[in-house]
Amino acid sequence: MKALTWHGRRDVRVDEVPDPRIEEPTDAIIKVTSTAICGSDLHLYEVLGPYLKPGDILGHEPMGIVEEVGPEVTRLKPGDRVVVPFNISCGSCWMCERQLYAQCETTQVGSEGKGAALFGYTSLYGSVPGGQAEYLRVPQAHFGPITVPQTGADERYLYLSDILPTAWQAVKYADTPPGGTLAVFGLGPVGQFCARIGRHLGAGRVIGLDLVPERLELARRHGIEVLDVRELDDVPGALIDLVDGRGPDAVIDAVGMEAHGSPVGKLAHAAVGLLPDKLAQTMTDRVGLDRLSVLHAAIKAVRRGGTVSLSGVYGGEADPMPMMEMFDRGIQLRMGQCHVRRWTDEMLPLLARDDDPLGVEDLRTHRMPLAQAPQAYEMFQKKDDGCIKVVLAP
Repeated sequence: MKALTWHGRRDVRVDEVPDPRIEEPTDAIIKVTSTAICGSDLHLYEVLGPYLKPGDILGHEPMGIVEEVGPEVTRLKPGDRVVVPFNISCGSCWMCERQLYAQCETTQVGSEGKGAALFGYTSLYGSVPGGQAEYLRVPQAHFGPITVPQTGADERYLYLSDILPTAWQAVKYADTPPGGTLAVFGLGPVGQFCARIGRHLGAGRVIGLDLVPERLELARRHGIEVLDVRELDDVPGALIDLVDGRGPDAVIDAVGMEAHGSPVGKLAHAAVGLLPDKLAQTMTDRVGLDRLSVLHAAIKAVRRGGTVSLSGVYGGEADPMPMMEMFDRGIQLRMGQCHVRRWTDEMLPLLARDDDPLGVEDLRTHRMPLAQAPQAYEMFQKKDDGCIKVVLAP
């Protein structure tokens, strides 16, 4: 089969690789019909290369048709249309019983001190072949895949794999009081959904911040108040002034480790990319390499006693944090990989509605064949051609 494989920094290729097969009785094989490029895939393209090896198959936002199931998979059958969550969870361990699916003890990557295994996401998370491919082996298929209707565009359901539940969790964690104000830093795909979900779940005012014109315009189209950070000298101060001199009740950081406006962090990322893998792994894991401008701005902008919710991915272990300010202002901080299956039953009825209340069919800007995935990665990273979300068709 054809699959997108990693070969080095900013070097991904579509190669011929062996077809996947059933390896465990709880496996399934999926014929992929759509698979998206996620913002966190760009971390692999640029920063987290030391944890990859040439030939690793990327991608963690797939959906498709079940081709084959193992003998212990009774809830799926060939021909079913499914979305595959990006994290792999068993549904029955101590963590899964508490709906902490991203911490599944059955698939935890204990050797790296990490949580549940992820599709297509480095040795830190199990080196599981990803879904930017024609076919995908799905471990723990007795629990993970989400069965969806046979009709309707793939984009109606595809984002259940990651970005839609990730945004839903971010908004839930933000805990904006009814009628309160939610600010969303970063209007990429997750940020767009955070803003829309925030309004849907009862925030009286949602303010989105970004510096890319196309992203700002897309948010406006969905009734979101926007701020262009290129026009602001003091982003936290502007938000505080804008919201009663106090600041928003809750702030979501939907950007993460590669934020613009962090020159020291950018330099550190570039330097690590030049190191041998073993040394680069140590630097990434043990040193403060994240670009923290957005996170610090979120902390400074939220009102006293408010909540900062992190959905953006961070990777450093010694990142400096403004602890005195956080303590003095009584800020709550919530974060973590999304527990996808915890939220999907709440979202599925919304996706079935004709009025598309979350605007899932108004996010993708580019649909491209898998063969053009290398060009799609470059375009997505550079934000060329108004690119906000790319869906690949194997």
